[in-house]
Parts: sequence; C-alpha cells; structure tokens
Amino acid sequence: MAHHPDSTRLNKAISDSGYCSRRQADTLIEQGRVTLNGAPVSLGDRAMPDDKIEVDGNLITENNNLVYIALNKPVGITCTTDLRVEGNVVEFIGHSERIFHVGRLDKPSEGLLLMTNDGDIVNKILRAGNKHEKEYIVRVNRHVTDDFLKRMSSGIPIAELETTTKPCKVERLSRFVFRIILIQGLNRQIRRMCEYLDYEVESLQRVRIMNIELGDLEIGKWRDLTVKELQDLKDSVEQSDNSAFVDATTNKKEPEYKKRETKNEPRSSRKPLNSTGGRRRRGRNNS
Repeated sequence: MAHHPDSTRLNKAISDSGYCSRRQADTLIEQGRVTLNGAPVSLGDRAMPDDKIEVDGNLITENNNLVYIALNKPVGITCTTDLRVEGNVVEFIGHSERIFHVGRLDKPSEGLLLMTNDGDIVNKILRAGNKHEKEYIVRVNRHVTDDFLKRMSSGIPIAELETTTKPCKVERLSRFVFRIILIQGLNRQIRRMCEYLDYEVESLQRVRIMNIELGDLEIGKWRDLTVKELQDLKDSVEQSDNSAFVDATTNKKEPEYKKRETKNEPRSSRKPLNSTGGRRRRGRNNS
C-alpha cells in the first residue's frame, strides 16, 4: 500500500518528539491512549506533519532540545519511566526534560546507563541485529575456570526466554571476576547464564556501551555525552538495521512482527560444570 511521502509511522512520530521510545509508543497505542486528530488509532497508522497527536489528551509536540546522558546507576535504582515505582531512574536523575533509558540494568546491578529523549537513536542502539557491544565486569561466588569461560563464550540456553545466547567475549580478570562483552541485552542475561552453570553473581557493573565508557564517573552521578562521544555514537548507528526489533529487556519483538522461532536445550539436559571452586561464598579480598 502506497503512503504519502510526507507521512510518518505514528510510533516514530511520538518517539521523535522525545515523549518515549517507539516500543513504548506502540504500547500506548495498544492501550488506546493515543489519538490522531481526535480519532482512535491502531498499530501501523501514519501521521502527517500537521496532524495533532495526543497521548492521554495531552498534545505531543516536536522537541528540538535533545538530551544525551551517561549515568552511573547505583544498585537499587529501577530502570523504568513509571513514576509510580519507588526509586525509578527518571526521578533519581531529576532532569528537566522528559528522558528515558536506553535498554536497562536490573535493580541489583550498577554501572553505565544511557538516558535520552531521542527516540530514534534508542531504537537503533537496541536493535538486536546491529551487534552493538556492551561490556560488563562481573564477580561470582566460585573460581572462574577455563571451562566456565569456554561455555559462557559459546552460548548458554535460557529456557525462560526460549533462546540461546549468542557467542560472546569472556575474559578472566581474577579468581572470582571476569569481563564479558555482549552484543545482546536479554533480560537478566548474565545472571541467567551464570545460574545455568551453577554460579551466583555477587556484583555486576556495566562499564561500556559501544563507544561510551563509564570511566571514573562516580556512582549515582551523571554527565552529558561529549560532542565526540555523541558524534561517534551517531556514526555507529547511522546504518543500523531497521528490521525486526527485539526488546532487550523482555526478548519480545515489536507487535507487528512474528515471534522468532528458536531451538533450545532443555534444562534437564544441562551438564554440570567442571570446577575446582567450592560453593562457599568468598569475600571481596579474594579478587
């Protein structure tokens, strides 16, 4: 079906305004909270530049004041834009602009979190097929063995998400600490991978997203991205694939796409990990 050349998908128009991401816009549309020129809308509808888009009766306007922030998220802060959730990241930052997070870090984790009101760049960063790297430092409760590194890097079945993790880079930093670089962002991915191998994560810190590094930014503090960081980030996502988008936090695709079929190893078939490490929890001074 031909579309007017000046029209834009409704979820993109909402996202471009800085109101929320495209995925969140789709949810708002599904919930019946969006109207176009006063009329109800459906997923896939398009808008013209002069159309009036409203969410919950509030007019959506173009936002030219784009914000790009790097936050060192503390443990205990929840990555959600729902202000009803105590300890939500939006109120924690307290920025004057309506900003939202790029992907998530679960509540027990800390480290680098990008926040922005640029919905377009959020989509491009999160697209599963674009192989954008995210780097983490992880402490576990047992010795990091060669077998553990090999199996983590080769891919681990995650029954809850009906998928197997993609191959990744894993490096031992000390007896109980390793570095892992992912090109995925599945819900609780690293914790689930470790659990599958009978390890427990004691601490997890994200230190890099693509070209953006945490550096010496203090826990709980945030900063604006530098001009170079932002330009390099935009250059990296410029050719991003706009095909099926897998939500990094739920492993679900946008509503208009079919669920990806995967073959998984049953949990009952998993093999014990060879390890010389004991089950006793060790202190941080053993790194």
